[in-house]
Amino acid sequence: MAYKYVFGPVRSGRLGLSLGLDLLGDAVCSLDCIYCEVGRTTQLDMNRKPYVRAEELLGELAHWKSEMHQAPEYVTLGGLGEPCLNSEMGVIIEGVRQIFPKTPVAVLTNSTLLHDRQVRRELALADVVLPSLDTLVPDEMLHLNRPHKAVSVDALKAGLLAFRQEFTGRLLLEVLLVAGVNDSEENLARLKEFVAELKPDRVDVETMTRPGTLKTAQPVAPEALAQWRETLGKLAADGGQAKQKPASHMGETRHITEDTASPPRAEKARETDDAENTALERVSASIARRPQTAAQLADALALPREAVTRALDDLESRSRLTTFTSDGATFFALRED
Repeated sequence: MAYKYVFGPVRSGRLGLSLGLDLLGDAVCSLDCIYCEVGRTTQLDMNRKPYVRAEELLGELAHWKSEMHQAPEYVTLGGLGEPCLNSEMGVIIEGVRQIFPKTPVAVLTNSTLLHDRQVRRELALADVVLPSLDTLVPDEMLHLNRPHKAVSVDALKAGLLAFRQEFTGRLLLEVLLVAGVNDSEENLARLKEFVAELKPDRVDVETMTRPGTLKTAQPVAPEALAQWRETLGKLAADGGQAKQKPASHMGETRHITEDTASPPRAEKARETDDAENTALERVSASIARRPQTAAQLADALALPREAVTRALDDLESRSRLTTFTSDGATFFALRED
């Protein structure tokens, strides 16, 4: 089956092996951040709509589970845009719980819709919410996040504080720094004061590791990143940041079979073709949402490295692949049509 809205799993530093759900189907967002790794926002919006119907998305998820893939550590609502813009988000979270009753549900959000009481009610159904808040300096936000005109610093703060009071799960705040944009002392001071009031369970301070939508956007220096992590991290309930989970705990993809005899040659050939097509579809869906290395793809998708390489070669032959190097590693992303 070709999946439109279920992708991964992907290896996440904050959530481990995470199966992604795309609630938008396109780059629909309330922000157009210069560091965004999935590309420019195609529709800058604050209006909630059923961009992806719950019934269709949950049908895909149930089919994915029936194929006996390795169980993810989290099912994560995110994808190409801001998941809270989907007006059926609450139904989707409840549906995920029915399909994966033992797997926690996480939601990635840019925090811009948390002023809406209905959004907060739906979001509170999740086990873990990972809101982002990069700056509390209005001019920095305009440059960095390029928000919808309805977004303001005050509304972001009020929404996050209200949600914190209502939410009983884990709240993991993320701050992403871009050199010369939001790494100012003023922003650090404002965030320090706000984090002390918000009291998230954890604060993750990160910087760019992949190209964004603005070529001039660059990561901050390691020493600056360390300073911010120390300053903000100790204000959280956990008193620090996420630790990268080792890849070695991944198991093999599970399959159930009744007959271990070798199939006829024609049947084996069809199975090989089906496997190649499945690998291509899964690799394409994964790198459409997040640039990754071949090793990361093989690890997260539980695919042989050779199958990942063949899928990437296929995409390259059709000019569907774009690559870049970061820290000596080659990352692959799906080229926009």
